[in-house]
Amino acid sequence: MAVYALTGFSLVSLLSFGYLSWDWMKPSLVADVAIDPMEKPLPPTFSRPPHIVFILTDDQGYHDVGYHGSDIQTPTLDRLAAEGVKLENYYIQPICTPSRSQLITGRYQIHTGLQHSIIRPRQPNCLPLDQVTLPQKLQEAGYSTHMVGKWHLGFYKKECLPTRRGFDTFLGSLTGNVDYYTYDNCDGPGVCGYDLHEGEDVAWDQSGKYSTVLYAQRVSKILASHSPKEPIFIYVAFQAVHTPLQSPKEYLYRYRSMGNVARRKYAAMVTCMDEAVKNITWALKKYGYYDNSVIVFSTDNGGQTFSGGSNWPLRGRKGTYWEGGVRGIGFVHSPLIKRKRRTSWALVHITDWYPTLVSLARGNLSNVPGLDGYNVWPAISEGKESPRREILHNIDPLYNHAKYGSLDDGFGIWNTAVQASIRVGEWKLLTGDPGYSDWIPPQTLTNFPGSWWNLERLTDGLKKSVWLFNITADPYERYDLSDQRPDVVKSLLLRLVHYNRTAIPVRYPAENPRAHPDFNGGAWGPWASEDDVEEWEGIEEPLKSRNKKKKCKICKLRSFFRKLNTRLMSNRI
Repeated sequence: MAVYALTGFSLVSLLSFGYLSWDWMKPSLVADVAIDPMEKPLPPTFSRPPHIVFILTDDQGYHDVGYHGSDIQTPTLDRLAAEGVKLENYYIQPICTPSRSQLITGRYQIHTGLQHSIIRPRQPNCLPLDQVTLPQKLQEAGYSTHMVGKWHLGFYKKECLPTRRGFDTFLGSLTGNVDYYTYDNCDGPGVCGYDLHEGEDVAWDQSGKYSTVLYAQRVSKILASHSPKEPIFIYVAFQAVHTPLQSPKEYLYRYRSMGNVARRKYAAMVTCMDEAVKNITWALKKYGYYDNSVIVFSTDNGGQTFSGGSNWPLRGRKGTYWEGGVRGIGFVHSPLIKRKRRTSWALVHITDWYPTLVSLARGNLSNVPGLDGYNVWPAISEGKESPRREILHNIDPLYNHAKYGSLDDGFGIWNTAVQASIRVGEWKLLTGDPGYSDWIPPQTLTNFPGSWWNLERLTDGLKKSVWLFNITADPYERYDLSDQRPDVVKSLLLRLVHYNRTAIPVRYPAENPRAHPDFNGGAWGPWASEDDVEEWEGIEEPLKSRNKKKKCKICKLRSFFRKLNTRLMSNRI
């Protein structure tokens, strides 16, 4: 058994505070209704298709909502969740692009080629154009579709933009993170540009407005100008609470007694986002949408602990396949739910929203075969059993291979050096390097000696490449059972082999200097020509020029940026 060390206070003291209490893990007193797992769910009995508002927050930790015992105030989220259905067995992906791609396509990232890392600003890459997106299916069903917030699914050519992927309107950023007021984003020294767009145009006039407030105001404006008699889908992908840690002063003042500065700023951002959700809900009621609406709330990945987030008592953080990286905050609030005010322990994954929402909209799923998601509305609304039995968290063949992994350790059927993770029933398997593996208690101490995020560390078992947990009995992943249950390990490895056979090649092309905002009027935006598209589409290796002339141009651009970066660094020094 692993030995744990606590700096500053003991694990017993944490137990005395109730941090490791199982109360929050107890199932609802209302038992789920048992059904035949092969029974097909009945279509919803709504008189007309519901209005759908999907709210996605960025980097919000599992612990960072009031109803999970947080020190952060989220009264709106608490109330909406309490009056709806809390999803306490809900999974997302560990980083931004993978979660967003799986939400929009209903497919695992191994089936879209986005299984490695994120889409970076200078990569000629985006969500594959052969994928029929969620908003496109809702458009087919007669919905008006709108997106507000962070895209992060690629933009190197215009066909990749939200307005070309199913959204009637778009206000937001295309890259992964921007300044909350100026909307500037730097992808390395000297590679900076403006990133706020209205449709396919740069929204220069909106600079200076705090993004969380701006986005909530845009949602209210959309609702005010639309008729509640016609179905509407609004995807609200808040930038909050991703870095940089910025918040209006009035929210910071509420947490002035919080000693940890990063946590204080982060908490202010969460509460500001909570009030934005309040304003969106109020607009739904004011303009006559609420009674026929479905509000889905989800985080995109685990919290970033060195930027104020907390996933306690789960293990790990953003960017890891431990529960702290992939178990999300999720709930559904709707007057249309048949069994409200309860907690659901049905297994749900972010890919499930695609078929669930299209089914609610009475859309047609027959022409999108091979979805990895399931329609989980009966499980959410009626308390029925989830049709989902397993989740492929991911298989990433490009991630750094674990030093101690091998094919022999994988019974000759799987190289355990490869980063992968899967859950089947109550069992969860991890191979390769799952990422930062500590348990990080809430950052409530003032001037804690040393690194405040490093309070409890695993002190042995580092020379491993396989972990197995009974995630139902051990949601905190403290007891590795891989040695005791090799039969289960082998069974789950076989499932990884099965999924790997269906994977498509990774899409992760080299960055291209022509994406520099200086060549786009100072803003991030589409930059590739049609000739470029032909050359780069689907390429996984560093880009190869088709002729000497083009290669020479690329070389000149690279030389220019090297000189520019050198001058900038010299000026800084």
